[in-house]
Amino acid sequence: QVQLVESGGGLGQAWGSLRLSCVASGGTFNTYVMGWFRQAPGKEREFVAAISRIGITKYYADSRKGRFTISRDNAKNTVYLAMNSLKPEDTAVYYCAADIRRGVSKNLTDYDYWGQGTQVTVSS
Repeated sequence: QVQLVESGGGLGQAWGSLRLSCVASGGTFNTYVMGWFRQAPGKEREFVAAISRIGITKYYADSRKGRFTISRDNAKNTVYLAMNSLKPEDTAVYYCAADIRRGVSKNLTDYDYWGQGTQVTVSS
């Protein structure tokens, strides 16, 4: 069983930055594709970014490309999401997820394990 714990959320200001972290335990981290998703109030959970097992391939949602950067440190069992130029519409609960069977994907149904989420609130 894989456990994922996110941290780093909180209150940010428009045009500011935040960095989220997600630590994995209970498995072999470097065999997982990792993704970040988010869910705003009243909306469906949506894809943010994903990274391959050794970090070479990265996917981003078009609207976040250039502002968000996903990275991973396999020695620390951790995936990161650096968010820059924050906007109020980035306010959401951010979830990390692990895909243990497939390649890099934007599809949330491809992910097998999920963290509990961390709240990000961006004020204008």
